[in-house]
Amino acid sequence: MTKVGRTLALLAIAVTTIGCDRVTKHIAVTSLAGTPGRSFFADTVRLEYAENVGGFLSLGANLPPAVRTAIFKIGTGLILVGTLMAAAKLRLTGWPLVGLSLVWAGGGSNWVDRVTHGSVVDFLNVGFGALRTGVFNVADVAVMLGACILAGACRRPNRPPGSDEQRR
Repeated sequence: MTKVGRTLALLAIAVTTIGCDRVTKHIAVTSLAGTPGRSFFADTVRLEYAENVGGFLSLGANLPPAVRTAIFKIGTGLILVGTLMAAAKLRLTGWPLVGLSLVWAGGGSNWVDRVTHGSVVDFLNVGFGALRTGVFNVADVAVMLGACILAGACRRPNRPPGSDEQRR
């Protein structure tokens, strides 16, 4: 793939991820806020509106507002900028770059919520019986998928074609 093609593909990943997250959050705000939660597929999927002022699984939600601002607005913004700089410096390609793009797009979309509204809209919950996830959104899915892709790509070193390790 050419450099222009790769750039367009990464841009498409980021724009699609952010666009899906923004649209689904808008739908959650307009159709779920102030209403009882909804259950689908024998209660496997629940749609319920929540505003999260903390981080993953509401961690840090009870911190003083100034500390939350420092961590979730300033800290996350710096991490997003640092991530772009690291990707450029490391000259990532292939799956690691795809994974990093998903992490960046999901994190960036949630960061925009924090900066503009002070919280992130969450609305999805999945599970079986008492075994359930926390409430999350599309950006969170992108971050987790990207992290899994990055972990898998980093775990599997590149091998030259035809090497013994590749044939096993």
